[in-house]
Amino acid sequence: MSNNTLDINEFHWMMDMLQTIDVGLVVLDADFKIQVWNSFMENHSGLSPDKVKGETIFDSFKEIPENWLRKKVASVFLLKNRTFTTWEQRPYVFKFKNYRPITGTAKYMYQNTTFIPLSSTDGTVNHICMIIYDVTDIAVNKLALNQLNTTLENLSRTDQLTQLNNRGYWESCLNSEFERCSRYDTISSLIMFDIDHFKQVNDQYGHPAGDEVIRQVASTLKKLLRTTDIAGRYGGEEFGIILTDTPAKEALVLAERIRTEIEALLVLTDEHKIKFTISIGISEISLGLTQPIDWLKQSDVALYYCKENGRNCCAIYTSNMKNLPS
Repeated sequence: MSNNTLDINEFHWMMDMLQTIDVGLVVLDADFKIQVWNSFMENHSGLSPDKVKGETIFDSFKEIPENWLRKKVASVFLLKNRTFTTWEQRPYVFKFKNYRPITGTAKYMYQNTTFIPLSSTDGTVNHICMIIYDVTDIAVNKLALNQLNTTLENLSRTDQLTQLNNRGYWESCLNSEFERCSRYDTISSLIMFDIDHFKQVNDQYGHPAGDEVIRQVASTLKKLLRTTDIAGRYGGEEFGIILTDTPAKEALVLAERIRTEIEALLVLTDEHKIKFTISIGISEISLGLTQPIDWLKQSDVALYYCKENGRNCCAIYTSNMKNLPS
């Protein structure tokens, strides 16, 4: 007899024990009719064995996805091997309410389920046993840990003042996009911009006002970007945007929208109304670039060109532009 099967006759002596242990036990015949229903199942479902015995599991529990369970059980009958489903694959098979006080945040019981073929004396498998384990404590703790890790990961890559990507994470995105474009010969553009005369804002209105100006710029930026655009605070009053699969001419259209929206901003502090502008440099990735820093430098050269030509404007990098002063 296979180690993966239980003789149906041997199964009965286990019943007294299985009535008292804290796991669910259900036996189904080949027509999915319930033959055995232990006290765990009765307590959590509110249905007695007399109520469910002889009924199909799908009639008694309409929330169970019939196609999924039929496929799961079919493999057990066919291969005569046990199989499993975990809470991570499917949170539960039976929609039982969770009554555990420690993990009261979970509305329903998380379950792991084992499906075991039950062999008759002639070796045929006409019944299966489902063993249902309450793993709510484990699941809730793991979900909470995953949520904590996600929160910590987000904090580690987020600029706290603007809630944009911080410099470290944004630069890693820049490196990845550079590698992608180099490998697949695609076109993307990089925008770098900063706030004109920002030192004067801090000197005249104070650093809290300067922080509010930066926050307002970030807020405007978020409203204008596509979901595929990657924005970050590069440092101080400087920002960067990676525009995937976007040529420079299209990047210029977005850059102008950003520039005009920010020019129209009026930042209100307790005592002052602050108007300001930005200058924007744009660089389209090209085959001549060998590393991400070169792409970044080209955008900075275009930004410096704007500064030298009156500020409050946008420029696309060209090889005729003067390099940054050393």
